[in-house]
Amino acid sequence: MSVRPILETRKSQPTMEGAGVHLHRAFGFRDPDELDPFLMMDHFRNDDPAKYQAGFPWHPHRGIETITYILSGAVEHQDSLGNTGHLGAGDVQWMTAGSGIMHQEMPKPDARGGNHGFQLWANLPGALKMTNPCYQDVAAREIPEIIDDDGTRVRVIIGSFWGQNGPVDGIAADPVFLDVTIPAGVKKTLPVDTYRRAFAYVFEGDAAFADASTPTGILLEKEVAGEEVNIRDMSGDRTLIRFGTGDEVTVQAGEQGVRFLLISGTPIQEPVAWHGPIVMNTQAELRQAFSELRNGTFIKPAH
Repeated sequence: MSVRPILETRKSQPTMEGAGVHLHRAFGFRDPDELDPFLMMDHFRNDDPAKYQAGFPWHPHRGIETITYILSGAVEHQDSLGNTGHLGAGDVQWMTAGSGIMHQEMPKPDARGGNHGFQLWANLPGALKMTNPCYQDVAAREIPEIIDDDGTRVRVIIGSFWGQNGPVDGIAADPVFLDVTIPAGVKKTLPVDTYRRAFAYVFEGDAAFADASTPTGILLEKEVAGEEVNIRDMSGDRTLIRFGTGDEVTVQAGEQGVRFLLISGTPIQEPVAWHGPIVMNTQAELRQAFSELRNGTFIKPAH
């Protein structure tokens, strides 16, 4: 077994999207090979409805899949195909934009005025970029949660983990998407398939993500020959941890415990031509998509 080294840690960056939604971008619009097959992830968490309720009015997508995971509040959506839906706390939606869709997503507050969740973009391989759009909506009650003897909790949203299978399937990126909670002071090793790109995103508490060689990244001193891990420089709220190759990840939870997403996927390894909400393989395909947006032929009949 080999523990994945830490290639990089970085804080997500505040930005605004849609009609003025305040959020933090964990990654995106950098090198698309960095976390292939994933392109972007946004973290939205706000207790002031004025900073998010204007939402994401009508906009296009083509050539990608999006996963929306809601922790509190809700998101209501509708699209150009006549679909509507409501995502509440704990719910997940995977949307395959495929050949093209127009949709809008409108965040709604919980009883305290808050809204909290994530949206991840996954690339589609060229052979599937013009496939029919579709959705997989999953209610919170359908998502299996594993509770280990040490109190570690893992919600298996997509993929297979510890003998449980997530309810979302048939995704081109073949991802594993986990919501992991580790109690204070617990050290845990989690398996990750060797051939996948992988990252973690901490959004509650803090932890040290260790590797098996020289200390790197966020862990300055680690457990060696019975010595305690120094947790002075832990990864905390809104931190992305990007891993190298290996088949497991080791996590030492801090004094408040930690909750994070652990996500991995099979690289597509194709050229990326990307502008805004449309991701194709070539600049010619990208120009064609925007031309079709202008002339009204963007939405394709089902085939």
